[in-house]
Amino acid sequence: MLKVGLTGGIGAGKSEVSRLLVACGAVLIDADRIAREVVAPGTPGLAAIVEAFGEDVLAEDGSLDRPKLGSIVFADPDKLAVLNSIVHPLVGARSRELEQAAAEDAVVVHDVPLLTENGLAPLYDLVVVVDASPETQLDRLVRLRGMTEEDARARMAAQATREKRREIADIVIDNDVPLEELQQRVRDVWDELKHRAHAPQE
Repeated sequence: MLKVGLTGGIGAGKSEVSRLLVACGAVLIDADRIAREVVAPGTPGLAAIVEAFGEDVLAEDGSLDRPKLGSIVFADPDKLAVLNSIVHPLVGARSRELEQAAAEDAVVVHDVPLLTENGLAPLYDLVVVVDASPETQLDRLVRLRGMTEEDARARMAAQATREKRREIADIVIDNDVPLEELQQRVRDVWDELKHRAHAPQE
């Protein structure tokens, strides 16, 4: 099994690359999706969040009111640390379950937005970074996601720098290109990942 960490700045096209890798045959473990699953209604994760932050963080239907919780924790580093101490272990445990269920010769791709920021590169056999110029990121966030330019710049500034991401990369996928070219680049990377997955272990 080859454990791959996949990351990239907001608007770089990481989701598209993960979709293309799955189409090639990768097993995808999506940290964001798991983070939502472990705090769904009825889960111990949601119960722990309510215990820590009160009933006010629940929406009317009993689900987690993410904007409300976000407004509480992002203004207070101590509260953010409490939230992370609840969610991160649950995400880690679920990710390991999914990984263990994969075939022995699988290429398991962990889609982790904050891989660089949280210093997680050592957890993987190799790290793939989806890279795009700040101009491309900004254009995609405003044009495709409907963000204001101010919001988009703020979100980009809150993440690790492009240089920091490239420093931890074993493979960089340049995504300042049309989709057809990206598809070919991802196929080339997939060939490399499969080769590494089947190479004899040192």
